[in-house]
Amino acid sequence: MARVVILGAGIMGLAAALRAAQLGHHVDVLEVDSRAGGMAAHLDFAGVSIERFYHFVCRSDAMTFAIMDELGISDRMRWVPTSLAYYIDGRLHDWSTPLSLLKFPHLDLISKFRYGLQMFLATRRRNWSDLDALPVRTWIERGSGRRVYETLWRRLLELKFFEFSEDVSAAWIWTRLKRVGTSRRSLFQEELGYIEGGSETLVTALCTAVEQLGGRIHLSRPVQLVEAKNGRVIAVHAGDRIFPADAVISTVPAPLLPELVPDLPDDTKAAYRAIRNIGVVCVMLHLRQRVSPYFWVNIVDPTIEIPGFIEFTNLRPVGANIVYVPYYMPVTHEKWQWSNERFVQEAFGYLRQVNSTLRETDLLDSSIGRLRYAQPVCGPRFLETLPKVQTPIAGLQAADTCYYYPEDRGISESVRFGRLMAEAL
Repeated sequence: MARVVILGAGIMGLAAALRAAQLGHHVDVLEVDSRAGGMAAHLDFAGVSIERFYHFVCRSDAMTFAIMDELGISDRMRWVPTSLAYYIDGRLHDWSTPLSLLKFPHLDLISKFRYGLQMFLATRRRNWSDLDALPVRTWIERGSGRRVYETLWRRLLELKFFEFSEDVSAAWIWTRLKRVGTSRRSLFQEELGYIEGGSETLVTALCTAVEQLGGRIHLSRPVQLVEAKNGRVIAVHAGDRIFPADAVISTVPAPLLPELVPDLPDDTKAAYRAIRNIGVVCVMLHLRQRVSPYFWVNIVDPTIEIPGFIEFTNLRPVGANIVYVPYYMPVTHEKWQWSNERFVQEAFGYLRQVNSTLRETDLLDSSIGRLRYAQPVCGPRFLETLPKVQTPIAGLQAADTCYYYPEDRGISESVRFGRLMAEAL
């Protein structure tokens, strides 16, 4: 069987490693970080083990349930009634039921009807091919009207994608709406899930299963070179070691591949470099009191420069009030150079605007997570711009989260894609 080297010990890399080991291959997983999990990795914060970057589970995440069942941890799945709100003009507006839309004061009745109908049909839609060529703005304005786009969508997109905000695919947005919109107990109750113990429960189970099958996971092992000879991969250089390889599966951010794999053709390198990404500075705050009763709050306010916040402990109770405040931005943005302390102070200040009862003493602790390649910018006809998963170098497959399109980043898609690459060996 093949000697398989997998780059990256995120969920996709670990899922690929497990499937490759099950098929009898000799597996080495190389991870630059000191712990496995990628975006699902944990840290110790506020006395609990919790994800560095927020995660939640929806009812449609079939591959999450499949891998948990395979690993014998399906009993760790928990479901919680959750809710969403918009913060506009100094007020929180509940956004959890059809009645919320009817009560919303910033849209006229016709706009509400059109928007409600478009969102309802989006959750029932099965085929996304006709959305693939459309920007989000075009789709929303055609279905709901310009006022809906300007009131509910423009600010959110601009604060996540900045100069790319009008070049985001409607198909990509649709899958996000459908995933959450179909995760409901009833028309009047959204229900999201979490894994007891957090994503670390799944990461640990995957690592254990890989190692029980003879696979090896090497942490703090940055890759310098994927070596090829006569058009075929032969080894991976990582630190002071060389790992002979009959096959390599790369799950690292695609724009890094031109430097890691110098033998790739120039046109393939150019295609990888052309993939646009948004970075994220994710601020975690431990607070003395809750900010709101909502799991997710979208913010549409010209005085607040974040698209929202996630009150994670309104989903997963851990005995502390923990809020994620994500700052998405291109890494060329001036804010990317800010200190951690400056992000914390601004984020907490914004939360105090939302909830005026918060005091300075209510901020108990903070932590910052940064990723340069956090969110791919998926424009119209995005798949047509991507190199094939099987690269021009024999034995080398490469994919990152942008290959999930039109699906967004998530554990379920990571498992599915990892297994697909392993089965293609």
